[in-house]
Amino acid sequence: MIILDNVSKVYQGHSLDNEVLRGVNLTINRGDSIGVCGANGVGKSTLMKLIAGVERPTRGKVRRTMSVSWPIGYSSAFQASLTGADNARFIARIYGRNERELLDYVQDFAQLGTYINEPIKTYSTGMQARLAFAVSLAIQFECYLVDEITGAGDERFRARSEEALHERRTNGTLVMVSHDTATLYRYCQRGAVVYAGGVTLYDTIQEAADVHHRLQSFPPEPR
Repeated sequence: MIILDNVSKVYQGHSLDNEVLRGVNLTINRGDSIGVCGANGVGKSTLMKLIAGVERPTRGKVRRTMSVSWPIGYSSAFQASLTGADNARFIARIYGRNERELLDYVQDFAQLGTYINEPIKTYSTGMQARLAFAVSLAIQFECYLVDEITGAGDERFRARSEEALHERRTNGTLVMVSHDTATLYRYCQRGAVVYAGGVTLYDTIQEAADVHHRLQSFPPEPR
């Protein structure tokens, strides 16, 4: 279970503080598959980072009783001057995994060829996303976070990605952000809408998508 208890997140600027999320209460149970809807800039990625522990809330608490992946596709954690292989080995050591086995999985899944031995700074955005996706799946988490990644790569890679995500959803918990509601329908049963600093959870992804689309016809509420 993952519980967000009265969570707020404020980013401080030079002349203006931006409260992206305010007083969020959200419970994610084992076995949930939740699709997160929301317009650009409302805080969907911030919500995912808070769930993952990549960022800390300004106020409130996030409690976790299951292991949680970093947001799949979140490649900013890679050290750009190191090779893809070295980054994979480093992550394997952090999580206590066998380095050779993890690297073999990553090489097979990401299909980067000789680029696996080149510095991350030489990778295209798509290559970084494929590496991040492969490394995320190489480690068994109880909850997987997915942020707009299933479109990276060629048809073969997308097919493998979809198969892997369906397997993770069947055996664990999945929280997914996507601007493509068709993708959310394929993977998720429940839905959440991020709007005006709040997060509302719905029993079905259909209901969440309907609410999200209706909200797009209204001007954004002041924060």
